[in-house]
Amino acid sequence: MRVISGEKRHISLITLEKMDIRPTTDKIKETLFNIIQFKLDNINFLDIFAGSGAIGIEALSRGAKFATFIDNNREAIKIIEENLKRTGLTDKAEIIHMDASLSIELLSRKKIVYDIVFLDPPYDLDLYVDVLKKLIKSYLINNDTIIILETSKRDDVTKVLDFGYEITREKIYKNNKHIFLKKV
Repeated sequence: MRVISGEKRHISLITLEKMDIRPTTDKIKETLFNIIQFKLDNINFLDIFAGSGAIGIEALSRGAKFATFIDNNREAIKIIEENLKRTGLTDKAEIIHMDASLSIELLSRKKIVYDIVFLDPPYDLDLYVDVLKKLIKSYLINNDTIIILETSKRDDVTKVLDFGYEITREKIYKNNKHIFLKKV
């Protein structure tokens, strides 16, 4: 796994071993960032269920000014810290070791507005449901915020429409998909 483009291009990243994780492949990551490439300059990026931190790090490499990484796994937090050191991006990042849903409440107190929010929860557990419910009521997003949800290809996420979101785009891959959401 590596940073694909931007200031930190080609720096290799480490990932969690011996865990049931699925790092986003370079091809899918490249497709995702081709879609949002013109929206990355000088933004705040929120990476929820961050895993190795590869998505948030890619955003920083491509011009985001700040990224917050959230994960509740202690090993994932260590990997994110190491990857930020490898890329020299530690000063542009905040890492929160906490349950994703609870972290929304914590971050809301800081009154930071994020331009792009990326959620990549474990598939087929609907962990994104509670996070999206809290996110829509928080100060963290506004009507211009792009929310990207990575889920299993077979996951029906239309329930998020009931929370106050609209689906603006869907990109389907072999086994998963990216759902682009906006606050209504």
